Amino acid sequence: MSGRDYKRPESVLVVVYTQAGQVLMMRRVRPKHFWQSVTGSLEWGESAAQAARRELYEETGIMAGDRLIDLRQQVSFPILPAWRTRYAAAAHSNKEHWFSLQLPSRRIPILQANEHSEYRWVSSDQALRMASSWTNRKAIRYLISGRSIR
Repeated sequence: MSGRDYKRPESVLVVVYTQAGQVLMMRRVRPKHFWQSVTGSLEWGESAAQAARRELYEETGIMAGDRLIDLRQQVSFPILPAWRTRYAAAAHSNKEHWFSLQLPSRRIPILQANEHSEYRWVSSDQALRMASSWTNRKAIRYLISGRSIR
């Protein structure tokens, strides 16, 4: 198998929030109690910004246009054993690129039933408590510290 037969060990995280400081959180279908922002893997030949726009649209139906902000932050984390078979043997960690999108007000996202079962617009404090992933919490904290989210 070639490298492109496996999942690319690189992903995006997009924190969507309103001018009033509410953050969009979505509950995954599996694992059932996993709450997150928009996330997804880069496809081969795709830039992080392209992946962020694609994942945002696929997961919420929201088109970012020129409002998507590349936060120019990346974190790496180990690929969990449950997902190892999706990646080439040499891939042990995933690199995640952070983006944000500020909306004037809340929107009703169009969720993909096979991926997310519920959404909530919550305060940044609530989003920090809800986020299941440490990288998601870190990205929200990063935005709060930059005063992008109140």
